[in-house]
Amino acid sequence: MNRRQLLQHTALATAAFAFSRDSFARMMYPADMDRYTADIIRLGSNENPHGPSPAARKAMMDTVADSNRYPWDMTAKLQEKLGAHFGLTAKHVIIGAGSSELLGVAATWAALKKGNAVAPDPTFRLWIPAASRLGIDIRMVPLDNKKVTDLQQLLDKADSGTRMIYVCNPANPTGTIVPAAQLREFIKRVPASCMILLDEAYTEFSSEPSMANMVDAHPNLVIAKTFSKAYGMAGARVGYALAHPDTIKELNSLQPWANAGASAVSLAGAIASIDDQKFVAYCVNENKKAKAILYAALEKAGMPYIPSSTSFVYFDTKPFGKDVRTLLESKNIFGTRIFEENTGWRRLSIGTVKEMEEVAKVLG
Repeated sequence: MNRRQLLQHTALATAAFAFSRDSFARMMYPADMDRYTADIIRLGSNENPHGPSPAARKAMMDTVADSNRYPWDMTAKLQEKLGAHFGLTAKHVIIGAGSSELLGVAATWAALKKGNAVAPDPTFRLWIPAASRLGIDIRMVPLDNKKVTDLQQLLDKADSGTRMIYVCNPANPTGTIVPAAQLREFIKRVPASCMILLDEAYTEFSSEPSMANMVDAHPNLVIAKTFSKAYGMAGARVGYALAHPDTIKELNSLQPWANAGASAVSLAGAIASIDDQKFVAYCVNENKKAKAILYAALEKAGMPYIPSSTSFVYFDTKPFGKDVRTLLESKNIFGTRIFEENTGWRRLSIGTVKEMEEVAKVLG
């Protein structure tokens, strides 16, 4: 493929990915909802309700005046910090405007190789429309009876034409997690010709470790991560992926400008956030307290739920006998979303302790 063809494919992928992203955004909240109304509780996008850390906020404000310069030095610094954070090097890191950009880049890389991709169902689907429009066949595999990603079934669904297997762990929308030992064995069993796209957006909320220490031994492993969740920077749009340096070069070649998606202000916030793990621990602890409030409310209301390793909870509304979405929205609480048609299972993001107390009051 020559450079012109590559750029054409990249442009097509970018357009397709933007379309799927915008469609996703419209699903979260009503189009006529005033997003700046203070009394609305937004629990639809798994955002960290505590925002960026104080250190990140200061770093971002201090960097605004330097936004007339390209932030090459800051990009390199963030890559170095992230590499060191995971026991890797800067060459193992690619930077993007949120992990969503990098999921799209990885899916494009797989689609250009022609073949099929395998993924659980339900799962985080933002990358799927763009990949499908580029011609890759998407094969969906049901979760097991506990709504956990079925790794064996993913392998069984794959064949010699499979170019990518996508796994979100901890899983979105269910909040379940595959233990590290099982995931490591799965990674070892996937053929080198097939990319493993491992989405670790919520790892910080779980007790299971990242698979980052496997990327050198498995060049087909790409781990997408983000500052949007535990670090509270969803609006700043900083994501990254970890992979073997040779794989990083392949992914960089599909970015219009390698590692240049994040702004100087966003990079400054991300750099400061890495050094403020105390704030991350605070957010994780607050998330646990707020989840406990929702768990208690769901139990009282007779709605089964899945204990979550993330910043959201998946629960079955059918036994409740009422339309939970309508009930919550009548009290300005938005975000409940269904992922499995013809079921009562819904996902709700975890807000602050006070916000979850409001949810509990409405459900009660």
